[in-house]
Formats: sequence, C-alpha cells, structure tokens
Amino acid sequence: MLYYLFRLLDEYHIPGSHMWSYVSFRAILTLILALLISAWFGERFIKWMKRRKIFETERDPSIDPFGVEKKGVPTMGGIIIIVSILIPVLLLGRIRNIYLILMIITTVWLGFLGFLDDYIKIFRRNKDGLKGKWKIVGQVSIGFIVGLTLWLSPDAVVRENVSVKQQNQEMVVKHKSEAVKSLQTTIPFFKNHNLNYSDIMSFCGEYKVAAGWMLFVFITIFVVTGISNGANLNDGMDGMCAGNSAIIGIALGILAYVSAHIGFASYFDIMYIPQAEELVVFLCAFVGAMIGFLWYNAFPAQIFMGDTGSLTIGGIIGVCAVIIHKELLLPILCGIFVVENLSVIIQTQWFKIQKRKGKRVRVFRATPIHDTFRKLDSQLDATSTYILKGWPHRPFHESKITFRFWIVSIILAALTIITLKMR
Repeated sequence: MLYYLFRLLDEYHIPGSHMWSYVSFRAILTLILALLISAWFGERFIKWMKRRKIFETERDPSIDPFGVEKKGVPTMGGIIIIVSILIPVLLLGRIRNIYLILMIITTVWLGFLGFLDDYIKIFRRNKDGLKGKWKIVGQVSIGFIVGLTLWLSPDAVVRENVSVKQQNQEMVVKHKSEAVKSLQTTIPFFKNHNLNYSDIMSFCGEYKVAAGWMLFVFITIFVVTGISNGANLNDGMDGMCAGNSAIIGIALGILAYVSAHIGFASYFDIMYIPQAEELVVFLCAFVGAMIGFLWYNAFPAQIFMGDTGSLTIGGIIGVCAVIIHKELLLPILCGIFVVENLSVIIQTQWFKIQKRKGKRVRVFRATPIHDTFRKLDSQLDATSTYILKGWPHRPFHESKITFRFWIVSIILAALTIITLKMR
C-alpha cells in the first residue's frame, strides 16, 4: 500500500519518495519491520495465550534424556510468523504482482490448515489433530492452484537464456527479447543446460506442451506437499525449524534477486524472470519473521510454532522455488527437510515390511531423524530390533542438535548458491 502511495507522491516530485521504487530499499525495510513486529507481537501473544492457558500438552521431560521441562508452553506461534510476514508485505509490496499474490494466498491457505490442526489438538484434546488425509488435500490443493496459475496467468512469464558464440569464439549468455510462458527449469551443476518439461513428455507428440504443463503442475504439488511436510517434521526441537527456515529463506532471496535482475541472470546463465523482484520483498519479511520468532522459540522455548507455522513455512519455501524455476535445487537447499521426510518413510515402511514377516525391526532409534540423536537406550522399545541401535553412541542435548542442524543448513545453502557459479 505504501509503495503505491509513494509512487503517487513521486509524480509530484516529493523528495525521498523515489526511494520506494527500489527493491533493495523496500526489502530491507520489510525485513526490519517483520523482525520488529515478530518481537513486539510475540511477547503480547505469549502472555495472552498463557492467561487463557492455551498450552502445548504433548511434550514433557520423558521424551528428553536431559529431563527438560516442556509443559505449560503455549503453541500456535505460527500466528506470530504469519502476521509478521503479511503486514510488512501488504504495506511495502506491490500487491498487484502475480507472484506476490500467490505467496500471500499460500501463506494464508496453509496457515489456516495448520491452525485447524493445532485447534483440534488443543481445544478438542485430540493429539492426532487434523486427519492426515485432510492435510494432504489442503497441501495438494494449494499446489494445484499455484501450478495452474503459473500455467494460465499471462503475467507469469520468463525470458529464456541462450548461449551465443561471438566472432572471437567466446560464449556469451543472452536473453530472448520476448517474455514467454516457459516450461524450463534450472538444472544444478550443468552449464548451458535447462530442463524442459515438454521434452520429457515428447512421447505425447503434438500434445507434448500441454502434457509438459500437466507434469509441471504435478511437480508443483509434489514440491509444496513434500517441503511442507518436511518443515512440519523438522519442528521438533526449540528453534530448529525457525533457524533452518531463516537460512533457507536467505538463500532463496539471493536466488530470487539474481533471477529478477537481467544482468545477474546473464552472468549466472539462468532465466530472467520479470517481476520476480517482489519475491525478494516477501522473503525478507519471511526471514525477519523467522529471526524475530527465534527470540522466543530458541532454547528454552517460550512458545512453539505448531503446525500453524511449520506447514506454512514449508509451503512458502516450495512455492517460491517453483516460481523462480529453481525447484530442482530444493533437494540440496532443503536437504534437512528431505532427510527428515525420508527417515520417517524408511522407518515406517521397513517396519511394516518386517511386521508381515512376524518381526519388529526398525532402522533408526527414533524418527524424525533429529530425535535419533537424543534417544537413550533405556527409551527404546525392548520388543523391537534396531538396525542402527549403536548410532549415535551417546545422546546430545537438543540445543547442540539444533545448532548442528543449523550449521548443516548453512553449508547446504552455500552449496546451493555455488551451483549457479559452477554452471
């Protein structure tokens, strides 16, 4: 809203109003504002939740080898994150931007889905929360909406990158003069190569483009659902998910900035995406909200984000990556979330397979994988056999586990950025 106000003032040559046209200026302001809102609103929200005794009831000292008390801690902290993102974005962003609209819809949609889950857990006293099938339906729905919008919207276009050999035999990357609908996406580690989904569907003949878009929508659904669930599983220790997500958000912000800048897009040999600069504003709000939330969520947590926050965080990351055509980088950038997902899948599926044979065999000491590092031998199921029972050799305090996961996320984020230069 303020963007349009100051653009109007700029027409009357009001001093300083032109600054609001710069993405970097608005992005930094958004980050600061989101951080301040998160810190200010967070304190009041926690007090309000405590007065009404709206507490997390599932976590207690029995699940922690160090006996850390986790009772009486409010949940639904995702509301703090969502408010801290939306207010700065609505104030400082270009609201008519198609990509910003998609990010806002994603935030509200998955925030509401997570809120329903937390509401059922707390007020209905049902620890299972919202049924898994309805969570999947909600995640698939927003993935379908985003994928379909990027397919059909005339504003969601790119200028594809092409390599041109000059007379001195030097290869120069240029971008096509016209912005078009594109099914190309960036492949990490490869120079001068993009993956075109329509090429994958070439067996469909004259319908390969339509089939390629269908594949793109399916991949969007898969990415949003997978990363959203990964973030949800990663939210098991104080500050874990918020810290990892802030690191991922910074990396995505860099990717969005270079994708929206034709000079940097040429230098890094990636597609130029007009109007994607508004994603930088959104991601700065996202990072500011994460850091502000960490003020209260770092060990020992004064509030948990709940599914209201974790489902929203994962969805935001997935949708943003799809918009800037960097979804194939997510297995690297969101490696922590991917491993959390895989650990649960491997554990449950292997147990089911062995159970049919009359055996009770588990792979890990506990899942999601971060729980493996704090599980005591005395806490293991005596009726089960564990393939990796001796790993790790001793339990770690959750603050140490959290910091080490952050370090891994920093390494993965740096590697993700480096893949652009390696191309």
